[in-house]
Amino acid sequence: MHAFDEPVGSDRADDRSEQHDADSPADLPRRVEHAELEARLGARLLNRTTRSLSVTEAGARVKPAMAEMAAAIEEVNHARETPAGLLRLHIPRLAAAEHLEPHLGGFHRAYPDIILDVSVNDSVVDIVAAGFDVGVRLGELLRSDMVAIKLGGNLRQIAVASPDYLARHGRPQTPVDLHHHRCVNWRQPGSSGLYAWEFCKDGEWFEVAVNGPLIVSHRDMALAAALQGVGVAYWSEARARPMIEAGRLVPLLEEWSPPFPGWHLYYPTQRYTPATVRALADFLRQSSEEPASDVHIDVVDRK
Repeated sequence: MHAFDEPVGSDRADDRSEQHDADSPADLPRRVEHAELEARLGARLLNRTTRSLSVTEAGARVKPAMAEMAAAIEEVNHARETPAGLLRLHIPRLAAAEHLEPHLGGFHRAYPDIILDVSVNDSVVDIVAAGFDVGVRLGELLRSDMVAIKLGGNLRQIAVASPDYLARHGRPQTPVDLHHHRCVNWRQPGSSGLYAWEFCKDGEWFEVAVNGPLIVSHRDMALAAALQGVGVAYWSEARARPMIEAGRLVPLLEEWSPPFPGWHLYYPTQRYTPATVRALADFLRQSSEEPASDVHIDVVDRK
């Protein structure tokens, strides 16, 4: 292919002919490449002697296409190494707030040529079928054919209620007691059913379906409702913690709510990972690394 990069009869071609015999080992890969192409086309593209090289009429016809192909290959090789272009990411709301939003400025400064197209949505999607390059999902929901990189630590969900609500309705002692309470339900986007609250006893996870006066698709709204005494909400401890520390919410059933594997950035297993995907994966992994801690927490897989 590279023989077409030089004009026929040019000084460079003549000099090369004088410096290298046509049968020299250095020219062997190139001659094999051209011979294979000629065999496939059924036409001679180059006239070769021991001291000269010229393009045939057929070779002149394919020369522009070969030059364009060589340029395209060079462009693809460059794109593989240089993070640039559009990168589509699907990420749930909570993961976006914790692992993406605080780092948008740093990522843009590190990779100014990447256009990050972010879809913040709590629905569970097939990122390949939906046209996304990467996604973020809980570890327990990952498919085995995906490359996964953990972001941050483990997660914990807890039930909470306002002091006013508990003064009026009492405090549940076990998850089953929630059947007698007014609870704020959550419907995951894209799902027709309601999310069943998950608890654990002696390493075994189980679900409790609850009832109440409010159903939401955004669980921060459930916390807002709990603050106003509407009922018991169930959401991320990290989101509820500031309100708990302020005395506005009370944690419930904590002994039934162990941590579980948290967020993972994931993408399809492929032979060549795009530079944009590698850039985002490496950046978020470094940004979410937690300092070493001497505190040991038993994590229970909910599968």
